[in-house]
Amino acid sequence: MAVTEAENPLLGEITCGTLLQKLQEIWDEVGESDEERDKLLLQIEEECLNVYKHKVELAAKSRAELLQTLSDANVELSNLTTALGDKSYIGIPDKTSGTIKEQLSAIAPALEQLWQQKEERVREFSDVQSQIQKICEEIAGGLSNGPHVVDESDLSLKRLDDYKSKLQELQKEKSDRLNKVLEFVSTVHDLCSVLGLDFLSTVTEVHPSLDEANGVHAKSISNETLSRLATTVLTLKEDKKQRLEKLQELAIQLTELWNLMDTPDEERELFNHVTCYISASVHEVTVAGALALDLIEQAEVEVDRLDKLKASRMKEIAFKKQSELEEIYARAHIEIKPEVVRERIMSLIDAGNTEPAELLAEMDSQIAKAKEEAFSRKEILDRVEKWMSACEEESWLEDYNRDQNRYSASRGAHLNLKRAEKARILVSKITAMVDTLVAKTRAWEEDNSMSFEYDGVPLLAMLDEYTMLRQEREEEKRRLKEQKKQQEQPHTEQDSAFGSKPSPARPVSAKKPVGTRANGGGGGGGANETPRRLSMNSNGSKSKRDSLNKLTSPSKLVAISKEEAASSPPVSCPDPVPASSP
Repeated sequence: MAVTEAENPLLGEITCGTLLQKLQEIWDEVGESDEERDKLLLQIEEECLNVYKHKVELAAKSRAELLQTLSDANVELSNLTTALGDKSYIGIPDKTSGTIKEQLSAIAPALEQLWQQKEERVREFSDVQSQIQKICEEIAGGLSNGPHVVDESDLSLKRLDDYKSKLQELQKEKSDRLNKVLEFVSTVHDLCSVLGLDFLSTVTEVHPSLDEANGVHAKSISNETLSRLATTVLTLKEDKKQRLEKLQELAIQLTELWNLMDTPDEERELFNHVTCYISASVHEVTVAGALALDLIEQAEVEVDRLDKLKASRMKEIAFKKQSELEEIYARAHIEIKPEVVRERIMSLIDAGNTEPAELLAEMDSQIAKAKEEAFSRKEILDRVEKWMSACEEESWLEDYNRDQNRYSASRGAHLNLKRAEKARILVSKITAMVDTLVAKTRAWEEDNSMSFEYDGVPLLAMLDEYTMLRQEREEEKRRLKEQKKQQEQPHTEQDSAFGSKPSPARPVSAKKPVGTRANGGGGGGGANETPRRLSMNSNGSKSKRDSLNKLTSPSKLVAISKEEAASSPPVSCPDPVPASSP
């Protein structure tokens, strides 16, 4: 009852003194001895000391924990500032004084803010590193290096910027790779279109993600994909080049066969899609299916068909080439024996020992050689034509000079007068023409080690004969002129003896002999003409004068030379046909 009252706070304030007093009162009533009382008091003191001691221990332990917490907070604060790379953080308290709890209260907000900043920084690092790892895996071809782990010991902005720079480089590389992949895919598409190949099967064979159904960013950009795409493009380009060469070869064969057999344009137009690329480069062929295999096979079938048709028309083709060869020789004034050549061609074809292609190739070779020879003769032949034209003008001028009515007011007389003026200028150059022609011909013969023949007649011999006959004609003209003067001299003396003079109205009789010779010596001759012709006959010069009269054109001289050469052995000429015996 007393204890209950003592513990009741409503009875008064309880202190150690009041409690001891109450204990004395209880001991007095009980009658406890002093010894017992001292023992109890000592026990009470020990118990109080133990309570104080326990409380001190608890307080010390709490202080140690607080100090450890403060130390851990400082270490964490230091680690965070070091990891974040920002040692001059504004929220960190500079003072280290004050109670432990005050220091903890001061450092807690800064620590909380640094923790939040660290978590945000870790998320940034994780996001950047995830993107880097993803791009690296795409470049490596999907090979994963496992989940990435953020190194929280260094979360500085500098390191984050380094990762971001690396990410930008990888993103640029990815973009470049993607563009390169798309470029390769586009090239493969164009090449497959030209070659007539299945684009989808070709490109998915490289990598399934290259299908057009997949998005752009889903396409593989790995090194292996790029390498295989590059190899595919090179293979397709080489295939395109080979097919184009094959197609051009077939186009050339078609064109040659068409030209040989005079194929009509309607049939040629059926293969315009082949011949249109006969001289095209690889980059110029872009039409879809232009180099498809079925198209090339069609051209091969057509070439085979024309080859068989050519074999059946071999004689016609060979004679056509022979006609071309004869035409070249005819234009070049080279004399050959076409009948003998055609008989040999016929015998070679009938015997069958010579391949048609070899025969045509040999004839093509002969045509090429004939063209080369004709080209080497062209300059001399042009000069020969000018010389012949000048000689024809000379012949016309002689006939014109014999015409006593050439100055009459007849129609076209002024045109003949102009032509005569030009003809005189041209005739004056004949000697220089002949000299130049002789020099050119000799130089040609020295270079080619053979005689230059004009329609089977040596040109130098023809020019020498022309020069000799021209000199003889000039001498003949001088003799006729002197003879005419001698014949007119007795008439002059007779006229002077009788005192008579010739009438101006009568034409001079000296022009009659020239007119008489121009007319072939027939009709209208006077009494003085007969002695002149007889005197020429008596001098034995009639045959020479006939030869001189033939010299009005070099073409007549060629005919004379050929007649003279008919009695001599023929000049050998190149055989335009292969010399293989049937």
